[in-house]
Amino acid sequence: MHLTQKLELFPDHIVTQMLFKAVTNAAELRQSAVEGKINGALINPTMLVSPFQVLVAANKAVHLQKIGKMKTRSLNSEIIFNLSPTNNISEAFRRFGVSDGDNSVLVVLVHSKDDLQLLSDVSAKVDGRQVPVEDVSSLSDIAKIKKLYKVTLQEEACGTLLDAVVCRMATKDVM
Repeated sequence: MHLTQKLELFPDHIVTQMLFKAVTNAAELRQSAVEGKINGALINPTMLVSPFQVLVAANKAVHLQKIGKMKTRSLNSEIIFNLSPTNNISEAFRRFGVSDGDNSVLVVLVHSKDDLQLLSDVSAKVDGRQVPVEDVSSLSDIAKIKKLYKVTLQEEACGTLLDAVVCRMATKDVM
């Protein structure tokens, strides 16, 4: 049901993604995250193409944390910020963070291999049905994603939407 991957460049960090549908307490979850009661990033899955996109954002967040160059205050907020194609932090939270009325949530946890209790603690707080993370593409709003990342028809002809999205995420600091 959840997807757990070790970061190659940071083997002491593990990224676990959990997808929930039919969530009834999104407002409560968001407030808990703001207060630091949930040690994870709560993401709106309608703006995601693939779990790989989240893994790229988490890897970049851990890297920036290690070198002391994060633009936000926490690792979890940095993950949400790294999903965005722009450098506007509040816009990133508005587009990629969970809103009070959302009925689906992707929870992203960055933890050590010994910290498995964290998974059950977080999943117990979500009033919803856990589904396989690979189902995230069924929730995607492709039109919104293409508009936000400014994906052209020429790009789609020679690559995938995921390629275009990850490219924008990776290069936003350079542009």
